[in-house]
Amino acid sequence: MKTDMLTALGAMSGTSLDGVDAAVLITDGERIGGFGPSAYRPYTASERTTLRAALGKWPGADLARAGRVLIRAHVAVLSGFDGIDLVGFHGQTLAHDPHGRGTHQLGDGAALASRLNLPVVWDFRSADVALGGEGAPLAPFYHFALARWLGETRPIAFLNLGGVGNLTWIDPSRARPQDEGALLAFDTGPANAPIDDLMRRRRNLPCDRNGALAETGHVSDAVLERFLAGPYFLRMPPKSLDRDSFAALQDDVAALSDADAAATLTACAAMAVVRAMEHCPAPPARLLVTGGGRHNATLMAMLAAGLDCPVAPVEEAGLDGDMIEAQAFAYLAVRVMRGLPTSCRGTTGVAAAVSGGTISRPDTA
Repeated sequence: MKTDMLTALGAMSGTSLDGVDAAVLITDGERIGGFGPSAYRPYTASERTTLRAALGKWPGADLARAGRVLIRAHVAVLSGFDGIDLVGFHGQTLAHDPHGRGTHQLGDGAALASRLNLPVVWDFRSADVALGGEGAPLAPFYHFALARWLGETRPIAFLNLGGVGNLTWIDPSRARPQDEGALLAFDTGPANAPIDDLMRRRRNLPCDRNGALAETGHVSDAVLERFLAGPYFLRMPPKSLDRDSFAALQDDVAALSDADAAATLTACAAMAVVRAMEHCPAPPARLLVTGGGRHNATLMAMLAAGLDCPVAPVEEAGLDGDMIEAQAFAYLAVRVMRGLPTSCRGTTGVAAAVSGGTISRPDTA
């Protein structure tokens, strides 16, 4: 492996189960040298149904069909790139219980390496969990590199609104992401997952596009108050969630109209972030939002109303909010290859900075 800048290809399939994001990043595992092309391969309705049926399952369950769907989709999108040195493959999170059964990402990195004829770094979370960490979130080390690349000098924060929300607070004046006080990261609470589940069950739609339905509804203060009184919000970070940790929210809004239920679940996502920001060591100069939730105008308006700092999609900083997670696993793959840490106490609560990930090389026999 070369010791200068590498051309890494990262792939991410999130809990929204919409498809596979793939993005090229040029990096030495510390600095960002540049951004390459990206691509997106949506799952078909049948593929999404297969993967959704696998959610919540652990190793030992019959996951062969879901595994084939996942690898086929990744090969389809990743084989379209040239000049790649290595691949960062996150896989598909099926279950996450860091203080119980552990964490489970579906996906065979060795099979992918053989199909692509490239080194593949995968299974990023297991080592962190084995050493007592939450195993999530893992993008914060990349967020630190982005803050440095943007030339930030004051603390800033990144908020990823996927199925679950996660926040990264960054002090870019620190030399390294693992340094004390450089990062604080944790899951804020549910984000898109309860809203998407509601829309799928009640209206057979994948999401509340642009927050249009929520905008017409009224928030149930009673549901919101019960939600914010939950034990998760009393825990100090770092802390993490499974996609379905707040599945009971569907029962809480069952008696509400579609519009009121959507508005209430959107308010839950927003207020979880407002509560999370109270843990930041210092107020961030701005909050940059990534993930699908940044397209939800109602959710973004609720965040802006509830927070004291400017809130903007990452595109305002010249970044691609659809591809930051994929870029993050390209970045982490290079760090794993270099033996550099990928998580630390401030991001996952792990006792010491740890380099997680398994490296699979293509069969050259």
